[in-house]
Amino acid sequence: MPYRVATRDAYPTWIGLIFVFNLIVGTGALTLPAVFARAGWALGFVIVSVLAFISFVTVTFVIETIACANAVLHWRQLQLLKRDKSMLSDELDSDREDDIVARSAAQSSTGQDMSDSSMEQTPLFSHRSRYYLLDNKIELGEMAGLFFSDFGRILFYLCIAIYLYGDLSIYSAAVAKTFRDILCVSNGTGNSTSDSLDSEMCWTNHSLSRLDVYRLALIGFLMLLGPFTFFNVQKTKYLQMCTVCFRWIAFSIMISIALQRIIANGPAARPAAANIVGIPSLFGACVYSFMCHHSLPSLIAPIKNKKQIKSLLSCDYALICVFYLLLAITGAFAFANLEDLYTLNFVPSPDQGSSVFLKIIEYFLALFPVFTLSASFPIIAITLRNNLQTLFLDMSRIDTYNFFQRRIIFPLLAITPPIVVTFFTDSLTSLVGFTGSYAGTGIQYLIPVTLVYSARKTCTDLLGQGIINEYRSPFRHIGWLIFVIVWSCACVILVTVNFFTNSETGT
Repeated sequence: MPYRVATRDAYPTWIGLIFVFNLIVGTGALTLPAVFARAGWALGFVIVSVLAFISFVTVTFVIETIACANAVLHWRQLQLLKRDKSMLSDELDSDREDDIVARSAAQSSTGQDMSDSSMEQTPLFSHRSRYYLLDNKIELGEMAGLFFSDFGRILFYLCIAIYLYGDLSIYSAAVAKTFRDILCVSNGTGNSTSDSLDSEMCWTNHSLSRLDVYRLALIGFLMLLGPFTFFNVQKTKYLQMCTVCFRWIAFSIMISIALQRIIANGPAARPAAANIVGIPSLFGACVYSFMCHHSLPSLIAPIKNKKQIKSLLSCDYALICVFYLLLAITGAFAFANLEDLYTLNFVPSPDQGSSVFLKIIEYFLALFPVFTLSASFPIIAITLRNNLQTLFLDMSRIDTYNFFQRRIIFPLLAITPPIVVTFFTDSLTSLVGFTGSYAGTGIQYLIPVTLVYSARKTCTDLLGQGIINEYRSPFRHIGWLIFVIVWSCACVILVTVNFFTNSETGT
């Protein structure tokens, strides 16, 4: 299996941590305040903190697995070098005349090149610590191919596909809801049910309802960004820097406005300290909100100095956890009615004053999901398309398939189901809860645990126990693996029971 050394376009550690922050803090964070308030401020504080910690634990599992994958590839290269050397030695011993010719050629020109090549290869394997690296970008799918059976590899790709389908559904619904609430005169505030709000007219003396406008916005979004799924789009670090600036500004403004409302007018709502009924929704939102595991190899490989990567990532997770808690707590107390997409609480309305500066801020916050999610939608769709191709086609002979199989069917399979789902539901809480609770649990908990367990066993069999992986997780005891599996299974059972209970009661 070829691997890619990420020496080109390397960046400092702090930029890599910004990219991790940018990847984690996204749509999931915008759904946190509503589910946080539903679970209660004290219970929500505990759950968010615990899930942040467990997510970091599994991040260290992924880092250890990346180093193990590097070690396996290095070991395989060493075996190839030994085999080639042995074959060359056998050929030289079998024919004296060829041996003389080879030595003569080695003294004249070729031998010097061979000597240089040996000198280049020897340091790579003479130092035992050089087996375990993070310099080569080895994606989760490639690691699954190294450490999983064929059945495990299929389960991995199915889990990734389901998660990406959920991602695309959430992005589509968030953008369409944002456009609807900005365009419609009736923004749906009050105590009415969701169905009654959707049936309201979007504009006075007009036949289009809010649901009609939502669906039109959804179709428009698909027509505008859907075609990108048929091509290739690559992210650049400049786009990442721009996006992270937008996110920092938007989230900081939302926290500041909520604090100002609380200080000036007092709490608009007083959520309960604990409400067990709200735990399942908060669990799904938190798993989704702390997700970066599927893209971690691409983010870590280009970092120049990786010696303190685990400590720095722990600081990153602590910062993100504090950031989420500030966003959720201020939102829970500042607004009496929290929308499932937090930015919709900042949608401009005629009775909010006439200050131009405030209007600009309000529209910036309201359109924030449109800016960030529209840029990510084609990339997620292309990623899903590629995973579906890898799952169903033999990529080693991709050119033998016809044009329809290669270029048409899989882009359509990537974007059609999310649009169908969001055409009939705009509930971001349900979408985030389902994606985070099921597919998200697989990617964030179960896959890292099974990968690191298989990787440790493989590396021990190949390299022995004398070579230490300096990137191994500090949570390397088998008890941590068991704890994460038991925790994830218990949470999924809780979410499933809550789902069926709500379905039976009609809530």
